[in-house]
Amino acid sequence: MIWTFLKERRTWLLLLLSIQLIILFISYIDNTIPFMSMLYIVLLLTLLCTCFVVLRYTKETKFYANMKNWDHTYDLAELRSADSPFEQIVLDAVTLQTERYKRETSHHYMLLEQEKDELLSWIHEVKTPLTAMQLMIDRLPDETLQRQLMYEWLRIHHLLDQQLHQKRIPFIQNDLYIEVSELEPIIYQEIRALKSWCIQKGIGFDVSLTETSVLTDAKWLGFILRQLITNAVKYSASSDILIESSRLDDHVVLTIQDAGRGIDPKDLPRIYERGFTSTTHHEDSASTGMGLYLAKQVADSLHICMNVSSVLGEGTTFTLTFPRKNEFVRITGM
Repeated sequence: MIWTFLKERRTWLLLLLSIQLIILFISYIDNTIPFMSMLYIVLLLTLLCTCFVVLRYTKETKFYANMKNWDHTYDLAELRSADSPFEQIVLDAVTLQTERYKRETSHHYMLLEQEKDELLSWIHEVKTPLTAMQLMIDRLPDETLQRQLMYEWLRIHHLLDQQLHQKRIPFIQNDLYIEVSELEPIIYQEIRALKSWCIQKGIGFDVSLTETSVLTDAKWLGFILRQLITNAVKYSASSDILIESSRLDDHVVLTIQDAGRGIDPKDLPRIYERGFTSTTHHEDSASTGMGLYLAKQVADSLHICMNVSSVLGEGTTFTLTFPRKNEFVRITGM
């Protein structure tokens, strides 16, 4: 801050220095003026000016130092009151701008909330004809056509489900209900939802649960498994998907292993990024790049550590490590 102050006042400081030099120069060339006396006067004036600059520095920089350290949270109470007319001009401008931003932020927030509510309402409305459509597909006599339509129905249902949970994730802390949840019904419910797709692709499941229960939110855990199992089915063919649970260092560990196309090593650091699909299969229009992103967001909220290992062309393994019971004290709403 001191260098900023000196830079701001450099013209005044140069003027004072020039005046002292002019006085010394005149006393030097004019023999009638005692040079040593003038030198003594100049030294006293220099000392006086230095003290004045130091005092003005402490007084003039308090307001701007406070503004520099302001965290810009729109809390004007953290700003110092103005001690000069120019500081008052700055404070008035900042106050007016902050109040304007508050109004605009409030307005945009209301619009976003309205848009979110309308979208959630639309998704719930669409679920009714989707359910009716599923019943109609089940009654089709042509099994080939039935499987094809059910696959497209699953894609629509999955995308709507992603959109619904994407809007809910920012408020997930208000919706958490942590309890001891049985893994088997959650896993089998997600498998049954993909039954027709798995039959079409010749995919089976090998479920081996050494640990049968975890402490978590069952609904949101189901959403995470839905994304992982759907990806495993989507990128596999004529193979089994292995789902196992075990205990490691007092943590329950759930693994989902497929024998699909795998993930390129250079893509692994980016798979949780929003909208990222793939660099090796970039032309795949069926990928949205949202499934793993949303699953990771939910896993972080549930304090579940999600890891992945993959070999290109051989398959992918996702590992969910659940927290210990005492770690849930940090979750709001438990």
